[in-house]
Amino acid sequence: MFTALTEKLTGTFRNLAGKGKISEENVRDAMREVRVALLEADVNLKVVDDFCKAVTDNALGQEVINSLEPGELMVKLCYDELVKLMGPVDTTIYTVKPGPTVIMMCGLQGSGKTTTSGKLAKLLLAKGQHPMLVAADLQRPAAVQQLRVVGEQVGVPVYADDTKVGEHGKVSKHAAVSVCRAGINKARELNCDIVILDTAGRLSIDDELMGELRDINTQLNPHQIFLVLDSMTGQDAVETARRFNEQLELDGLILTKLDSDTRGGALLSAKVITGKPVKFLGIGEKLDRLEEFRPEGMAQRILGMGDIVGLVNEAMIKFDKDETDKIEERMKKGLFTLEDFMKQMAQIKRLGPMGKVLGMIPGMSQMAKNANMAGDAIEGSMQRMQAMFDSMTPGERKKPDVISHGHRRRIAGGSGLQPPEVSQFLKQFDTMKDMMKLMSGGGMMSKMKMMKALTSGQLAGLGAPGAPSLNLKKGGWQEKKDRNKRKR
Repeated sequence: MFTALTEKLTGTFRNLAGKGKISEENVRDAMREVRVALLEADVNLKVVDDFCKAVTDNALGQEVINSLEPGELMVKLCYDELVKLMGPVDTTIYTVKPGPTVIMMCGLQGSGKTTTSGKLAKLLLAKGQHPMLVAADLQRPAAVQQLRVVGEQVGVPVYADDTKVGEHGKVSKHAAVSVCRAGINKARELNCDIVILDTAGRLSIDDELMGELRDINTQLNPHQIFLVLDSMTGQDAVETARRFNEQLELDGLILTKLDSDTRGGALLSAKVITGKPVKFLGIGEKLDRLEEFRPEGMAQRILGMGDIVGLVNEAMIKFDKDETDKIEERMKKGLFTLEDFMKQMAQIKRLGPMGKVLGMIPGMSQMAKNANMAGDAIEGSMQRMQAMFDSMTPGERKKPDVISHGHRRRIAGGSGLQPPEVSQFLKQFDTMKDMMKLMSGGGMMSKMKMMKALTSGQLAGLGAPGAPSLNLKKGGWQEKKDRNKRKR
């Protein structure tokens, strides 16, 4: 996510920091590079110019030139302006009494509106709400059935009326309003406290679409209106948001496919151009891949600083605490098995794509890049481990020591891999088993570093000359000290 932008910005500030003492011209040169990086990221021209001017003015006003650490101060100034650019954001969905609270979802075809409606329902479900989905997209082929499938996967009820569905141009004028009203009434019967209306979309904005959406808005008066935008369309997404807002008075934006958006122009431009905040981010296709947007965390990630607060927040929501506590206790007793390890791996995978997770840990993205281990490569390694684990018998999973050469050949054949890969996995796990008890008192950062080390093959060489240090705290693995080194 935003890899190119992050690399260019961090490179610019690294060069600035390397100068030690800088001049006003150094500051202006650096901001010219920042300007080019933002424009290449497809950020709106006015947004770029205003951003660069604000940072430059603040830099010269705060006497960056006389600072002992000008590079760090410039990063701080850019961070502050990025937060202003994207925030503030309140992602709370306030409910009404008596209910239900009505949320209207809008968007063009292909933006991921129906899937995002399901993701939002799942997010609300996890927070103790009782949402219902309403299929109000009556013209797109299979749209109603798609929402039914999504609702079943999420575990929430879906209201639909197949008698109102028709081909494009043949649906009665007020059919969508009728379906939405009936859906809201059904939600009252089922004691659902939030109704999510999945409305119609088009390939482009037209009068018919906007007329239908205005009718739903004026007749049902939804409490929140969210626009779903494909972030990969860049400035087109921002223009779409502006035009929708003119007709509907949006409450917020939801950007989808952010895991595939390497530029970031839509996210960085949307708030300034539309005046409406980005409230949620869709990262990945799975129905649990919807995040509440934190401008502070995103600014940190763009500047290569990670977002550990956001990662911990996600872990608190998605980790099974009881399961984690059980494994912790087993680790302390030295009973850590392959089954325990695979359960912990499953917990980590709940946080989302590994590329995203690594980007949220300070310094980890650069470490992975230096080791030529991108997020996709790490996920591939995790999948191979899962395949080998699935090919083992229950006894082998609990006691890997019983796995002989013949067993390795069978496991390799069952997982579609080679016997040396099975041997490497077992060696890495054997090393990890000895270390997990030491790490059991550490926090999530220690576990994330250990997981990254295992999947990248680093654990196989821990303790050997030249092996990388994981710098684990609270009793974890530390780099071996050179006791022959002269003290200064």
